[in-house]
Amino acid sequence: MIQPGFVAGQRMYVLKGAFRSYIIDDKGTDHTIQFAIEDWWISDYNSYIYQTPATQFVVALEDSTIMQIDYRREQELKASSHQLETLFRMMAEKSAAFYARRITSNLTQNAEQRYNEFVQQFPRVAQRLPQYALASYLNMTREFLSKIRNDKVRKK
Repeated sequence: MIQPGFVAGQRMYVLKGAFRSYIIDDKGTDHTIQFAIEDWWISDYNSYIYQTPATQFVVALEDSTIMQIDYRREQELKASSHQLETLFRMMAEKSAAFYARRITSNLTQNAEQRYNEFVQQFPRVAQRLPQYALASYLNMTREFLSKIRNDKVRKK
């Protein structure tokens, strides 16, 4: 879908399925930036908005159906309709607020707290994601995520 070095010419709206965007650091460790399931958007937004080479991979985690809008067409739509311009601005504002909460969570919470918060906010997403992808998103190893999940099961 999207890979580093190529400009992300579109953003995708997920009708069915699940996606993941991630980067790979110099040590070969991947870090999940975003997930998208039904009714969510995904892209390498820095690449898409600034039309510069991507730094992220965006891949499907499940068989998926998407709608895409390319950058030029989105700009035309926003220029032609105040309502569409407002819609895209509101989406950007919500996205910015979400990323701010995520950064704060990563800086102030331990791994178990981050996991609990994610499961509480996105219970149906947590069940669908591969363990490696969720662990990467929560900035922990798969083994530690497995330990947290097993501890929760034992406490029940």
